[in-house]
Amino acid sequence: SSPWAFGNIVMCDINGIICEGDEGLNAGQEEISHISNRNHEHGALADALRGADAFVGVSRPNLVTAEMVSTMKDGIVFAMANPTPEIMPDEAKRGGAAVVGTGRSDFPNQINNVMVFPGIFKGALAVRAREITEGMKIRAARALAALVTDEQLSADYILPSALDKSVADTVAHAVAQEAREQGIARA
Repeated sequence: SSPWAFGNIVMCDINGIICEGDEGLNAGQEEISHISNRNHEHGALADALRGADAFVGVSRPNLVTAEMVSTMKDGIVFAMANPTPEIMPDEAKRGGAAVVGTGRSDFPNQINNVMVFPGIFKGALAVRAREITEGMKIRAARALAALVTDEQLSADYILPSALDKSVADTVAHAVAQEAREQGIARA
């Protein structure tokens, strides 16, 4: 199996776990229901976290508790609601999270669009790209990840600091190169 393969992704909304066949799903949720939750689980967010490897939150503050994190398998928590995440990093760690990232700059592992947007636009503008493609975004993500060496990688350092001046230039170079390779650069 591929090292990039993933297992069962369970998504939740305000009502809990999204499951294929549920009544009242909007078009987006309906589409999501066909590609996620392959075990057809039902329940609340707490149920979805039980035994989960990771949590990625992009919703609202204070949804997750340390007790909920303690039921996770590996406890990787990316709580990105801003300015107050779904769970504060110290509480997630108290619950046993091994790795925690938030959208906030006052905690390690800031996961925020500020990490790539300047470089994506700088690279696209430098080559006068006709569009910003998925390939350019993937190349930006890989360039960002490559800025953290194996020696630097730790639970509190999975991404470089947003204040690292090399981030924007590294991402810009990667994005410009991808645009050239895709044939959408005009300069």
